[in-house]
Amino acid sequence: MSDLSRLSLNQITTRSWSLPEAVAACADAGLGGIGLWRDKVADVGVDTAAKLVRDAGLTVTSLCRAGFFAGGPDEVPDRAGDNRAAVEEAAALGTDVLVLVCGGLPAGSKDLAAARRAVFEGIADLAPYAARHGVRLAIEPLHPAFCADRSVVVTLRQALDLAEHFPPEQVGVCLDAYHLWWDPEVLPQIARARGRILSWQICDWLDPQPGSVLVGRGLPGQGVADLRTLHAAITDAGYDGLVEVEVFNDAVWAAPPEETLAAVIAGYRDLMA
Repeated sequence: MSDLSRLSLNQITTRSWSLPEAVAACADAGLGGIGLWRDKVADVGVDTAAKLVRDAGLTVTSLCRAGFFAGGPDEVPDRAGDNRAAVEEAAALGTDVLVLVCGGLPAGSKDLAAARRAVFEGIADLAPYAARHGVRLAIEPLHPAFCADRSVVVTLRQALDLAEHFPPEQVGVCLDAYHLWWDPEVLPQIARARGRILSWQICDWLDPQPGSVLVGRGLPGQGVADLRTLHAAITDAGYDGLVEVEVFNDAVWAAPPEETLAAVIAGYRDLMA
């Protein structure tokens, strides 16, 4: 088995590649998987996307994204309907991991408690539907800097408090190093997450940040996050799935995607050494 068989490229990392280009590059490099985004899937259609990935022998490690139960930048007229569509897309693509970005404050609101109740209610509505399609919901806690606009769920403790209202086969967590590395409770909370870790995404925290915190992620090994310790803790908690590299960074996006993929592979090999 290739030493890259546990590596997955989240396609946002090489944003300029189309889905066929990203799939072909991952397969040629010997990666085991790819993380998909709904807009890239929509460019070719769900059925075509599923066939491309299947024919390449790759695993779809996750589909991003559903959620925004409270508020945030991705407002759509029918949020519940769109989330159900995301479930159906995940099932058709052959992945059982649908990442939830839970949503920030509604426009004009300062009521965090109400927003967090809306997140719970949204998950409670979606989880049974997802389960009927064989899809698990992966709550992704985001860094507190995103609380206002993207997620009022900002720690792994919060995410697990939500997830534990539901069976582990329905709701778990997506662990992203960028959002969790700073948390003084992260290691005991990872241990607590045993049986609910559905996705492990890596990138790095750059210091200083290159502009916006949204697009300030570094490639693995470029920043200050202790990825080795996080990976060891997640492994000890029973996670043996693929490791997905997800990077939002304007400089990375401007670079030739072939060079980015090579850097992803190098960072992954260093992590796993």
